Parts: sequence; C-alpha cells; structure tokens
Amino acid sequence: MKLVIITGRSGAGKSTALHVLEDLGYYSIDNVPAEMIPEITRKANEQGNPQYEHIAVIVDARNDTQTLQQFQNIVKELEQQKIDLEVVYLDADDSVLLHRFSETRRKHPLSNDQTILTEAIAEERVLLEPFLQRADLTIDTGCLTIHQLRDLISARLAHRKDGHLALLFQSFAFKKGIPIDADMVFDVRCLPNPHWQASLKALNGRDQPVIEYLKNQPDVQEMLQDIQGLLDKWLPQFIDTNRAYITVAIGCTGGQHRSVYFCEQLANHFRDKLPNVLVRHREQ
Repeated sequence: MKLVIITGRSGAGKSTALHVLEDLGYYSIDNVPAEMIPEITRKANEQGNPQYEHIAVIVDARNDTQTLQQFQNIVKELEQQKIDLEVVYLDADDSVLLHRFSETRRKHPLSNDQTILTEAIAEERVLLEPFLQRADLTIDTGCLTIHQLRDLISARLAHRKDGHLALLFQSFAFKKGIPIDADMVFDVRCLPNPHWQASLKALNGRDQPVIEYLKNQPDVQEMLQDIQGLLDKWLPQFIDTNRAYITVAIGCTGGQHRSVYFCEQLANHFRDKLPNVLVRHREQ
C-alpha cells in the first residue's frame, strides 16, 4: 500500500495537492485526525480492496497539539505495517501566506480573539516542525500558480518511478529569494553574465546563442564541471540512504541566463544516470 501524507502550513496549497492525487486514482481524505491513520491503513489492508492501494491524506494544524507532537510515533506504527509512506510538506514565505489569507478572507485555523493572523502563521510553523523534519519532499509554493502547483505535484509524485531518486534542478533569481525547498544551492553570479551582451539580453539559457556564449567561457565550464563532479560523487550516498527526492537550486541575478543554462546542462548529464530528472525554471 502506498500512503502519501500531505502536510504543511495553511494557505500553502495542500487541498490542491490532494485533488491532484485524487485525480490520479488515490483514495483521498482531507483533515484526518493523525492518530487514526494507522487504523485506516490497517483496515484498508484487511479489506484488500484495490481502491485502497493508494491513499492520500491531509494532516495539518487542525489536529490537536498533542497529536501533532506524537507524529513520529504514528510514523513508526505505519512502518511496522510495512506501509510505503511519503510525507509531502507544502510551505511558502510568511508574507506570501499572509497575502493569501488577506486576499481570500479565510480564517486561519489557529487565529482567534487572542491570536492575530501573523502570530498564527508563525505558531503553525512551530507546531508542524515534526512533519517538516520527516518530510520526504518539501515544496515551496510561494511562486507557483495553482496550475503550476498541480503540474509540479504530478511530475514529482505521480510520475516518479518507485525506488529511484527524483532529482529536480531549479533555476532562480537571488533578487527574488532563495527557494525554501532547495536541498542544495549553488551561486553562479560570479560568472560572465550574458545580460550585458546586447544581442543576448532578451534571450535565456535555453537559447542557442546564450548556450554558445557560455560554452566559450572557461570559468563557466570549470564551475559546471565542479558542480557536476560533486553531484556525481555524493548523489549515490543519498540513494543509498533511501532518499526519495533532491532539489538542486542554481541561482544567478535574474534567473534568466546562467542559472537556466546550468540547470539544463546538469539535467542532460544526469538523465543518462537517473530515471527521474526534472528541470524547473522558477522565473521563466
């Protein structure tokens, strides 16, 4: 049995993620009490109904505090049942979550007469820390539209071949912030910038003139080889520890030329080695 626990802070897109998995054939449950999950999976296994081979549930701050603190014990129960468990944690910057709640005028589950919205958002992060620590996959939804989030969930979860590491290369602009879901971050701002070439300014790192320009820069090729070599050496260690997901973020000033080029080149290299390699350009 496959069980996906979707968690994370309110306003980060958990319901959207659950709907994606439901569309893909998962039996889906929203706002399940966490302590009931082992009983749900036990009953589902006893029934042997193919409908319950894939289950997705949302567990979040609507649970009581004591239950959230016992999450690790719940995970141990599921492991004893030999459940194929993945925990997906969705989050966004505090300012993004605040804007979303203000825009929709929804009530935060932790806000009340004594707790204002900003305090509730901060408190929720603390309450869900055990989930974040256990998460197999963390997704920063701050820069994603609903459609982009749906596509990303589908690509990272539904299309991943079980038992294989899913590797995502993500380009980004430092001026717009470092992705909070990155496992590794590389800064390529010290390299020659095609932005200052008039003929290349409007292009991006996937366009052939930019590719040719960067290929002819010795420093660019040296850093590319260094990052590639580091990943070649250490990714097998992550695979040996049963790590399911790795996000490698490459940043430059505008997220248009150098970081895009690096992500594309690295993805091409690792597609020959791993079956689950994705590329995402956050600013494109």
